[in-house]
Amino acid sequence: MTSSFKEFASDSLQPKEFSFTAENLREAKIVLKRYPKDYPEGALMPLLTLAQKQSKGWLPKKAIEYIASFLKVSEIKVLEIATFYSMYNLSPVGKNHIEVCTTTPCMLRGSDDILKVCEKFLNINSGSVSKDKRFSLTEVECLGACVNAPVIKIDQDYFEDLDSKSTLNLLDCLAENKTVKKGSQIMRRGTEPVRRK
Repeated sequence: MTSSFKEFASDSLQPKEFSFTAENLREAKIVLKRYPKDYPEGALMPLLTLAQKQSKGWLPKKAIEYIASFLKVSEIKVLEIATFYSMYNLSPVGKNHIEVCTTTPCMLRGSDDILKVCEKFLNINSGSVSKDKRFSLTEVECLGACVNAPVIKIDQDYFEDLDSKSTLNLLDCLAENKTVKKGSQIMRRGTEPVRRK
């Protein structure tokens, strides 16, 4: 599994500086109050998520440096989290960042076919961004929705119980800026058993 999104973007794509917007700074201070004062590392993940959202889906080097300074922790502590979890991207992603789970439960239910449908429809390989920058695609390990496999995540939304046809429909709707149905694509509620006709 390869993904260019876990490698730092080239210097030409890196911003010269980063700081939270006024609104995000207020939110960061609220987040910080939820954690013990002597353990600021506890706030790393929510602050990285906030920084990534502000940076349109990725974490520039300057954002990592900023969060380390903000929390008064070493940059390596921030980098350890940013590089470990697949939810953080170290290079720019498309407007619609598509993550296809290919872990065993999803693979057994057809995730390889879903990945192929995505690659063919978007005309990109996993780990790439489309030329118009509207889409990026990557394989990920476990999105945590195994019971409703196969599953993909697009930005912060989950799409479950997919097959090739429903995946193609989903991508077509995204391409045409139509509303897409989140959650189970077979009308399953939560983790209830699949209804047989």
